[in-house]
Parts: sequence; structure tokens; C-alpha cells
Amino acid sequence: MIDLAEGFRNHKDKIVSQWVDYALSTYSSSRFFKIEQNKFANPIGGNFREAFAELFDLISNGEDSEKIVAPLEQFISIRSVQQFTPSQALAPLNALKHIVREVFKKDKERAHLIQELYDFDFSVDLALLAGFDVYMRFRERLYQVRIDEIKSGSHILTDSRCPSRMLKNDEKEVIS
Repeated sequence: MIDLAEGFRNHKDKIVSQWVDYALSTYSSSRFFKIEQNKFANPIGGNFREAFAELFDLISNGEDSEKIVAPLEQFISIRSVQQFTPSQALAPLNALKHIVREVFKKDKERAHLIQELYDFDFSVDLALLAGFDVYMRFRERLYQVRIDEIKSGSHILTDSRCPSRMLKNDEKEVIS
């Protein structure tokens, strides 16, 4: 009988591909991100592919949250400065559970492995919690940059489309 580790190894490429596809589908330009494979022409897609491949290996092996921080940062550093809410930014992490189940369900030889995913699900949940910590750390850094700009007066010089300027516009919308 095939064990869970072998099921993960046999379907890693399919799982990671669907996972990346899901994450990239959250963008309005998702068609470009999905089609363009060159990391330099498509840094978002390239970074997601790298990060998700490494994350999948670590999560499927039940590694602790300290080891998964680097690939989480690679993925979340991008999403934390974009126009996503925290739940939208981290949703692709949780989608991994559903994707694995769907891939195993379609494979008759490995369909029974769905019953053995309790530890895997727990690892995904821990990754999601670690991802939230990473997301908040990046957002705090972004807000600190904005505060430093205001204190130094450089916000007057950076009155363009930089991220901190966009945050100021968002604040005005909330106040209105």
C-alpha cells in the first residue's frame, strides 16, 4: 500500500502547480502571471513558484514553523505591500489543504490517503499562523517607513505613487 510521503512525492509537481495557479488567480493580471514562466519577466509568479515548492516540502514533512519562515517571507513580502486584506493575502496557504485533497481524490490509488491528512492539515494551520506573523511584521515595517517619512518631512518629496503615499490615500478614505 502507498503511504502518505510517497503520495506527496508522486504528486508534488501537480499540487504545487495548482497551488501557484490558485494564488496567481487572485490578481487582476493573473493571465500574464500564470503564462509567463521567466522569473525576471514575471517576478511574482517566479517567487511564488519557488516559495510554494519549498513550502510544500517543509509542510508535507511536518517541519516546525521556524524552518518555513524563509519561504513564507518570500511569498508574503509581496502580498503584504499589495492591496490585499490579511485574509486575502494568506488565503493561498489555507487553499493547500483543499488542493491536496482534490489531487488525491482524483488518483484512485491514493484516494485512501485523504483519511491520513490530519497531521498535514495541522502543519498547514501552523504555517498559516506563522504566515500571519510574517504578514504583520512586513505591514509594521511599511507603517514605520511612513511614520519616519512624516517625521523627517520627506513625505512631501515622496508625494508620488510610492507605497507609503498610497497608505495615506487609504487613510483618507477610511476617515471619510
